[in-house]
Amino acid sequence: MKRHIVQMVLAATALFMLGLYPAEADQQETVIVAFGDSLTAGYGLPRYQSFPVQLQAALKERGAKVRVVNAGVSGDTVNAGLKRLNWSLPPNADAVIVELGANDALQGLPPKEAKRALAEIIEQLQAKDLKVLLAGMVAPRNMGKDYVEEFAAIYPDLAARYDVILYPFFLEGAALNLGLMLPDGIHPNGKGVAKIVENMLPQVEELLAQAKKESQEEKTE
Repeated sequence: MKRHIVQMVLAATALFMLGLYPAEADQQETVIVAFGDSLTAGYGLPRYQSFPVQLQAALKERGAKVRVVNAGVSGDTVNAGLKRLNWSLPPNADAVIVELGANDALQGLPPKEAKRALAEIIEQLQAKDLKVLLAGMVAPRNMGKDYVEEFAAIYPDLAARYDVILYPFFLEGAALNLGLMLPDGIHPNGKGVAKIVENMLPQVEELLAQAKKESQEEKTE
């Protein structure tokens, strides 16, 4: 138990250092939490090349008043993400990009369990009135046809069930492109992250619009 508490404290400290809990935030900024695994955290990359940093820069270039905070933890499965969800969200969060499942697929964990945990994550976020963008993942083809198909169905099924924005495949445009991936072939390099951000921008801007609408409706109530 003590060890678990220490791990939570260390993780929270790391997230603070990454800017998840900024001391002051512009009240006009929309705060998006990028909640995921190593693909979100920026494994093997300098901080400025990570997904949250590049996404924030791209959105600001397009005139958005936004802060994207990094709540990615390398190695997280969906269940691991679920366990840390509540203490990973800053109190001023407006929306969340959920990017989880890659480690479940790589480890061959049951798709039904990943789907159950993702559903619970979405339910908890919606209970907090947070808008959600669900980023999908695909399983390695060597897992077999049945596993690959069952895993692929998780994300569109949940997006339809909970009426959240779906980005079908987080690594779209980067996966299998050697020039956009790190030598491990699993994680994108800085250019790969830039491609992911470019491809995902329409869905993220839709997420921003939903969050702004929610905020305006709350102010008029």
